[in-house]
Amino acid sequence: MVSQGASHSAAPRGAPGGLPATLEWVGGEDGGLRILDQTLLPAQVEMRVCRTAEEVWEGIRSLRVRGAPAIGVAAAFGVCLGTRPFRDAEPDAFRAKVREVGDYLCSARPTAVNLSWAIERVSAVAERDFGGDTHKIWGAMLAEAQAIAREDAEVCRRIGEVGAPLIPDGGGVLTHCNAGALATVAYGTALSMLYVAHEQGKRFHVYADETRPLLQGARLTAFELTAAGIDVTVICDSTAASLMRAGRVQMVVVGADRIAANGDVANKIGTYSLAVAAKHHGIPFYVAAPLSTFDLTIADGDGIPIEQRPEEEIRSVCGRQVVAARAGCYNPAFDVTPAALITALITEKGWLKPVTAENIRDFF
Repeated sequence: MVSQGASHSAAPRGAPGGLPATLEWVGGEDGGLRILDQTLLPAQVEMRVCRTAEEVWEGIRSLRVRGAPAIGVAAAFGVCLGTRPFRDAEPDAFRAKVREVGDYLCSARPTAVNLSWAIERVSAVAERDFGGDTHKIWGAMLAEAQAIAREDAEVCRRIGEVGAPLIPDGGGVLTHCNAGALATVAYGTALSMLYVAHEQGKRFHVYADETRPLLQGARLTAFELTAAGIDVTVICDSTAASLMRAGRVQMVVVGADRIAANGDVANKIGTYSLAVAAKHHGIPFYVAAPLSTFDLTIADGDGIPIEQRPEEEIRSVCGRQVVAARAGCYNPAFDVTPAALITALITEKGWLKPVTAENIRDFF
């Protein structure tokens, strides 16, 4: 196991390149959660303000806000929004409402562990002794959600600083889905490494899988990387292996939605295929994620719940039906990449190599 320290640079909100913040609380205690509606990108840049837990749930489920760290932060604020009308309730009744709202928000998407992690962290605040003052309890919960948001930006910056030395100067980097600023409060996880390397003067070329069926790579990764002045080419998902064979890819880096205790990683569907191809071609395959994405209660990838998305996401492209009406569609949102295919896990506290249950246990 190798662990490299990272500096503690301040992280701005939003993506490098001047894009708006992915999500942020606006206003005081009577404010709301403003999110960038990612279902409209890249054609439209539109912000929405959520003022209820139901609006946050819909935003997460419909992928208006997406990415494991971002939906965790959104859910933390969602617990506050869902319990705000009950600040005059008795403490026990208020705490029961906190648990109810938390359970409801957890149902939005099952795979990303950051969702339940952030909800549990905010909910734990409600269990503290505030002298029976539910207004104080709620205010402390909002403060905790804001702390989670600040920490997410700082953690992502540190992931970038840890991983930037791995970016090949003058080489090609392949990524899948979107693990950038649009998936977090700022910088991203996998893409944070690219942003920091770019700041350091490294020049490299990024190949972004389009990421069917919802095209997060084409719509989102390419959008934010071009805004930051980083060279990027979008490819069909099925092109990746041939690029590796041609020698145009020197590393693969992706994010994660959940990491099991043995290092198996759940990430966007198609990640496993890339890891197999990278292994065959002798190309390092890295996963960048915060410590909050690790789920040490799950022994291996077989225990990670995999979200099934609607068939319609495959049947239609840009509103046009492309699948024969009588054909079935299978649409898992994620797959699991075995630890043996992963070169290293990049975290805010350093990187783990080789990826084994023993090294992860020692790391924590």
